[in-house]
Amino acid sequence: AVHLAVAVGVVRVAVVGPCVSGNSTLAQALNAAGYEGRGVSQEHSYVPYMWERITNPDILIYLQVSYPLTISRRNMDWTENEYNQQLFRLRHAREHADMTINTDLLSADEVADAVLAFIQRHT
Repeated sequence: AVHLAVAVGVVRVAVVGPCVSGNSTLAQALNAAGYEGRGVSQEHSYVPYMWERITNPDILIYLQVSYPLTISRRNMDWTENEYNQQLFRLRHAREHADMTINTDLLSADEVADAVLAFIQRHT
């Protein structure tokens, strides 16, 4: 459910997901498009609702990425258990997301286009 309460002003969009899922890149694209995009480093926090407290977003976007791609995208040196810990920390955000998008097979531009289209349909 999109959390839009105010029809006036800039739409605030929080972006969460595991490391290298594209959070920062998407937030930058949203800002460039005139929205208030913010990547929330929820994956590093044990506070389940940190995304909500920090941003109080109108829209919450959850980006998924598979463990193998996290390693290849940034040459990360982490275990699958560490990846699964991030997924565990992100469960609250994932359950409350207005849109979930799997970034495995999409370019950054394709992710941004899909999210922008979703926002435009719901605002």
